[in-house]
Amino acid sequence: MDKVVSSAAAAVADIPDGARLAVGGFGLCGIPSVLIDAVLEAGTTDLEAVSNNCGVDEWGLGRLLFAKRLRRMISSYVGENKEFARQYLSGELEVELTPQGTLAERMRAGGSGIPGFYTATGVGTQVAEGGLPWKYDTEGNVIVSSPPKETKVFSVRDGEGGSTVEKEYVLEEAIVADFGLVRAWKGDRHGNLVYRQSARNFNPLAAMCGRVTIAEVEELVEPGVLDPNDVHTPGVYVQRVVQLTPEQAADKKIEKVTTRPRPAGPDSSADTSREALVDDAATHGLGG
Repeated sequence: MDKVVSSAAAAVADIPDGARLAVGGFGLCGIPSVLIDAVLEAGTTDLEAVSNNCGVDEWGLGRLLFAKRLRRMISSYVGENKEFARQYLSGELEVELTPQGTLAERMRAGGSGIPGFYTATGVGTQVAEGGLPWKYDTEGNVIVSSPPKETKVFSVRDGEGGSTVEKEYVLEEAIVADFGLVRAWKGDRHGNLVYRQSARNFNPLAAMCGRVTIAEVEELVEPGVLDPNDVHTPGVYVQRVVQLTPEQAADKKIEKVTTRPRPAGPDSSADTSREALVDDAATHGLGG
């Protein structure tokens, strides 16, 4: 039952080239940065990553991208990464853009053993009809496009007087990854995980849909310490736990730091340095 491994390097050592990784995080908040770096150091390549976004140019999944270790990306938003855009438009990277809620449900379905589901999101667009450019060649021509998806009409209640209307829905397939990489605020030796505030984001979903899920935890506690009512990811979804050092746990980034002068008053002497603001944001889950 003790799922703790000695290091991040040991935890990712059996991830093979060509594997599909489900990676938690939203922007740079809650990303498993230590595990990502371990994959980078291992030299693993030709990877497919499933994540809300691809980090930034110098942090998170962006580090794997910059080293050209990613072959394919399934994500919702990629606007903060210039290298991502360059590789995609130059034909070096295949990208399957997916509506954010659909991506979340595809991952949850994969972890729940549900092969697919119908959703109204994307009906009447290229999401359903196909033709979204997944990959370009070096000349800018589309060489891989999204396929058309099955649609079906259902009778659904419209909320007024119990009457029903006919609505069209599109079939989306679940996502199951070879490995899930997540970061938790607290975890125990059995793999039960607790995320802090906004750092929860896609982490529970990435944990669910990975066949083998590896969790880096900022604080490791003994079994029985966590209140079962506080557990966000039950240990049944987690196969390996990596305890972070205090330095690793504190190493968090913020995508865009914006500040304004503190108004004059009783609190005007408070520390408004960038370091203090980053520490405060991290404490509240905003930086991971």
